[in-house]
Amino acid sequence: MRPSLRYADVSDRVNELASQVIDAAVEVHRRLGPGFLESVYEQALAVELELRAVPFQRQVAFHVDYKGHEVGEGRMDLLIDSALIVELKAVDRLADIHMAQAISYLKATGVTLALLINFNTPVLLRGVKRVVLSRREGDAEGETARAQGSQGIGEE
Repeated sequence: MRPSLRYADVSDRVNELASQVIDAAVEVHRRLGPGFLESVYEQALAVELELRAVPFQRQVAFHVDYKGHEVGEGRMDLLIDSALIVELKAVDRLADIHMAQAISYLKATGVTLALLINFNTPVLLRGVKRVVLSRREGDAEGETARAQGSQGIGEE
């Protein structure tokens, strides 16, 4: 088991949920390895989260607002305990558009942390990115987002 990580912009509860999700994803990756479609990993991770009694919802829809008007809908892969967004990928490498997607989901929902998990890697932790939405005074929108890679936090 890897050491627990703490990040100042995220509550201890959300950090603990993120740790539980990453541990569950590592187990899925150990059993299945890379090479399957995203939908296979989503189903397997759902099974693993249920086995670990981690509360979650799949394919959660949310409204996208523009200047007070609903203009569309988004759909996240997993919402963990109403506090953590998890977006799963099975791609060669995470791209800027994946980060933009996570940031947009955070802004639209008000959730502060998203995990991007790419299962198409030899070592899963190299495919995990934490995306944190911070609220800082002085920013034009009042919000900034940054990614934190999980490399070096443990080995599979």
